Amino acid sequence: MKIKSFISKAVLSLLLLPAVAFSMSPADKYPESLLYSQPVKVAERVWSAIGATQYYSYENAGHNNNLSFVIGDEAVLVVNGGSSYLLAKALHSEITKITDLPVRYVVNENGQSHAILGNGYWKALGAKIIAHEEALEEIDELGLDGLDNLKSILKERAEGTALVEIDQTFGDEMKIDLGGLEVRLIRFGPAHSPGDISVFVPDANVLIAGDMAFQQRLLPIFPDTDTLEWLQTWNDHFTPFAKDKIIIPGHGEATDFSTVDRWTRGYLSYLRGKVAVLLEEGGSLEDAYSIDQSPYAHLETFDQLAAKNAGRVFEAMEFE
Repeated sequence: MKIKSFISKAVLSLLLLPAVAFSMSPADKYPESLLYSQPVKVAERVWSAIGATQYYSYENAGHNNNLSFVIGDEAVLVVNGGSSYLLAKALHSEITKITDLPVRYVVNENGQSHAILGNGYWKALGAKIIAHEEALEEIDELGLDGLDNLKSILKERAEGTALVEIDQTFGDEMKIDLGGLEVRLIRFGPAHSPGDISVFVPDANVLIAGDMAFQQRLLPIFPDTDTLEWLQTWNDHFTPFAKDKIIIPGHGEATDFSTVDRWTRGYLSYLRGKVAVLLEEGGSLEDAYSIDQSPYAHLETFDQLAAKNAGRVFEAMEFE
């Protein structure tokens, strides 16, 4: 395996990372790059550039999710194409500081803009772009709107960004050999958006969970998110697999299973419980917006998402 000598800042044990995020958003951690933060080594052969936990902005260059990569003996696999051509290029610049190996695979954790809009850069390098078959449906439906939105936010930082075709899709699972290292792409089941997948690196015991799991920022509930199915996926499939793994969530620092379980399953169960009581008491949608979610108020994006999440869960549970 051709890995260059690399000295990074000291990183505390990943399993001892705090579960609680600061209420104030930190400034850009890597101003010399379009990346919000410099990639950190999560485990042997596994790295991640942790994105901002806020929404897309010109200042964070659209790097508000985690951009990870795995280094085999013959090739590199990148998880998430990034939200723009230039952001993908910035990530590749960091990869070349660590290894001379080519990036041959780019896996999109779902069909959202920050997972797919940088794909054009990687495709130009000759990488194969891979996503779940349901993510492809979302890209076909919403990809161009997402591109227009990001261009309006990123301005000149969106230069070169275009929507490109996915090269390969899969259903439940796909295995990729990077030369001396196997990586598994896994669809655990319905979660927060269509086509959500996770990437498992067995030799490193690292699960790049993607948007299946959240910490440090409040998870979003979209109009098509089925929270009951998400909980069933979590309890029946994700938990038995992930409970002893190092977890890289879709947003926020790498951590352990108990942390993402607290802020993902815990939040979904809490909110559904509050809505169930409200429905039993004959409450209205207006009442749902005022549900007390204070145990989660420290999480990033709470102010933007909490009331909206409650309303969407209320509307869904009315018909369950």
